[in-house]
Amino acid sequence: MTAPSPNKIVGEPVDRIDGQLKVTGGARYPSDVGYPDMAHAVLVQSTIAAGTIRAIDTADALAAPGVLAVITHENVPELVHEVMTPFGPSPRFPLKDNRIVHHGQHVAVVVAETLEEARAASRLVRVEYDETAAVLDIDDPRAQVTTNPYEMDVERGDVEKALASADIVYDERFRTAPVTNNPLGPFAAVARWDDGRLLIHSSTQWPVMERHVLAGIFSLDESAVQVLVPYLGGGFGAGLRTWPHTVLTALAARILDRPVKLVVPRPQMFTSVGHRPETVQHLRIGATSDGRLVAIDHEGTSTTGAEESNLEPITVVTREAYDCPNLATHDRLVALNIPNPGAMRAPGHAEGSFALESAMDELSHRLGIDPLELRLRNFAEVNPQTGLPWSSNALRECYRVGAERFGWHHRNAEPGSLRDGEWLIGHGMAAVSYSWWATPCRATLSLGRDGGARLRAAATDIGTGTYTIAAQIVAELLGLEVDQVQVEIGDSALPLAPPSGGSGLAVAFGGAIEDAAAHLVRAFLDLVRDDDRSPLRGRDPDEVIATNGRLQLSDDPGVGESYTAILERHGEDELSAEGETDPTPKAEGMTMSPAGAFAAQFAEVRVHEELGLLKVTRLVAAVDAGRVLNEKTARSQVAGGMVMAIGMTQFEETAFDPATGRITNATFGDYLIPVSGDIPDLDVVFVGEPDRYNPMGIKGIGEVGITCAPTAIANAVYHATGKRIRSLPITIEELL
Repeated sequence: MTAPSPNKIVGEPVDRIDGQLKVTGGARYPSDVGYPDMAHAVLVQSTIAAGTIRAIDTADALAAPGVLAVITHENVPELVHEVMTPFGPSPRFPLKDNRIVHHGQHVAVVVAETLEEARAASRLVRVEYDETAAVLDIDDPRAQVTTNPYEMDVERGDVEKALASADIVYDERFRTAPVTNNPLGPFAAVARWDDGRLLIHSSTQWPVMERHVLAGIFSLDESAVQVLVPYLGGGFGAGLRTWPHTVLTALAARILDRPVKLVVPRPQMFTSVGHRPETVQHLRIGATSDGRLVAIDHEGTSTTGAEESNLEPITVVTREAYDCPNLATHDRLVALNIPNPGAMRAPGHAEGSFALESAMDELSHRLGIDPLELRLRNFAEVNPQTGLPWSSNALRECYRVGAERFGWHHRNAEPGSLRDGEWLIGHGMAAVSYSWWATPCRATLSLGRDGGARLRAAATDIGTGTYTIAAQIVAELLGLEVDQVQVEIGDSALPLAPPSGGSGLAVAFGGAIEDAAAHLVRAFLDLVRDDDRSPLRGRDPDEVIATNGRLQLSDDPGVGESYTAILERHGEDELSAEGETDPTPKAEGMTMSPAGAFAAQFAEVRVHEELGLLKVTRLVAAVDAGRVLNEKTARSQVAGGMVMAIGMTQFEETAFDPATGRITNATFGDYLIPVSGDIPDLDVVFVGEPDRYNPMGIKGIGEVGITCAPTAIANAVYHATGKRIRSLPITIEELL
């Protein structure tokens, strides 16, 4: 390891290095990719939610101008239908048989010379169904209910005994609506085959896992599949799985032996790439009269597809939130005839936090204790689940700084006490922790005679700023300028990397970069170890620092030489080094509990007394983000989560027709998302110190922004109106 770098680049608000490329149209997203002789594919979807296909007539479609193929369950080649991933089996392949399990299921794919011809022909496919009664309601007694298979159920202490002896028992139920990810860019796949090898441009947040799934489905070695996604127009978790449209695109390209492109139109995005599931939660909390928690029992139920098993860890946030000796969590899945849910920003945590933090607010009012004070009295000094000290935890500072910036302690705590004419004004707060999740990561780092560095890894940038923070880390560690660093990501052929999801990519990627940089500096010192012409002859890494494109002694800056000089003298064009890290917490030998980001958010709302209109007028977020890699992009990440939280709280609900299972608002004209006029002043401040668990001190912050803002808003609504809302989104009907 070299001595600490004198270059202060990490943390600075550097502009996105890919920004100019994006605004000038130079960044190629999956939907921008094209090849000569490329055909176009369009999906045909079912119009029932449950049943079987009795007959499918493709004759007219096949006879239509430009049509090359119509693929259905009747002519689809044999494929492997299930490949295991960290999120469970790959999604159900819709053409594996004639069964229909949800409205909008793909029943055919039409391929033609042009997109217009494929669209026209898709309307000529005739499907006859034998319809059966669909199960569409989470409360339907016919629905199959299973325990979440991902080990969500946890017990410590004796909850029932503690509840029986508690001074006060809180017992309420909560409900959150299904919400659709709706990234800005429509998902797309462009596939071509060459001598048995598959190259596919895909809207994925995890190229390495997509390669694994596609190789399994097509019975290929993983080296025969390459997945490319240099740029992605958002995903919010939708790109963490390999969805059937991607498989169908690759299949069509193989059948036709020519490139095929499929872009999922917005209405089909609602049924094709997952969504945040509906949840129902039951929460019981026991406390003493002075506000000490003695028991928490949290049961969460979420919807999943009829033949799927979606991971939605609703109650996981409750395990580590507060110091409580007795706790039980239970996660259940209800199988419905709906499109399979998937990950959406802070899956499970956003819903679970809404219930837990609403309950804490309600409990505080019942006890006559300030909501912030109640949380402080139950602050978890160590991880309640493991008993280990946190690797870092600045939540107390989040409370203090956030409250000061918001003016929390100056408010009148009485509900309904603040008004401005016909507008009732309310203040609310909530807190959360969000633990990152990541897999092992590798990176290759090279430095050439021109003095520039090149970083390569199979990571992705889904709009989060990965290109920029990676370049900043390399520049600081090697003593370069940011514009001297070339970052190559978004290619499964590059060194292994975790997904852009779970708030873990920065943690893992940063560690791999640091390891690669250390090995690269050592490689340069090894090159001059016996070089009499080098002032660094015989020096070790801990004796040198990297700055201004050179290595020099940390205690004598005048002694050193440039990378370029070393390479030229030894006849080398470049030196390269590999780096790797495995951030996965180990069960044995741990002396600390790896901490995710912590945050406290404070909200101000206005509710019109006569019309029931709700406006969020102010949001303050104080975030313990560990070492902030780029102040500008970090603030953007948290603010983006806060905006999504406003949507989840006020507007967004994927509306399933209770009779047919059809999504009735599958357009941006009908599905409401926040626009500029809905966004208040967003105040984001970072507190805390670098985390001790990983050498870079990083925490992931991609999801902490959304996790407690909905509850802060709902709690503010209570403070304004005296009405406790236990469901999302909050509707005018509930406020009137």
